[in-house]
This record gives sequence, structure tokens and C-alpha cells, in this order.
Amino acid sequence: MKLSDVIIKPILSEKANRQSEKLNRYSFVVDRKANKLEIKRAIELFYGVQVEEVNTAVMPSKLKAKYTKSGFIVGRKPAKKKALVTVAEGETIDLYGNI
Repeated sequence: MKLSDVIIKPILSEKANRQSEKLNRYSFVVDRKANKLEIKRAIELFYGVQVEEVNTAVMPSKLKAKYTKSGFIVGRKPAKKKALVTVAEGETIDLYGNI
């Protein structure tokens, strides 16, 4: 797998921001086939930081339903893999730099 295909997007939420400030831990949505070593190499290459630890979790797909004029519509949101990356002390990742 190419390293450019490993990281899909960073997770920007209140919980992720708290973890990045207090624990130096950043959250990313990654490819479902990526392993911890590929995730570590991709983060180090693209963000230029030293990664200490990578934790992963597969988030299951969710059933979503809504009621519209044409009736009741039921669908599924796809499953995704989340990576929690802890970087070395004193290093940061600027996630808001390109916005």
C-alpha cells in the first residue's frame, strides 16, 4: 500500500482537540487495510514528527434512517478505521494550518 493512501483525513472534534492539547495524541481516519507500521511511517513522512505510539480501532457501520415525503429511507454509513497517534514530547502537528 502506498503511504499517500494510508491517511484519509484528520478527525477534528472537541474530544480530539482535548487529547491533542493534553496528551499529545492526534486522531486520523485511515484506510481499513493499513496496519500500525504503515500508519506510523505515513504520519512521520507527511507531518515530520516522531511517532511514539499508534492505537487503532475499527468503527462499525451504522444504520441510518430518515423520514421524507417519499417515505421512510433506510441506509448504512460505511465502517471506518480510526488511528490514535501519540507523538513525541515537545512535537506538535498543525492540523489547522491549511484551512
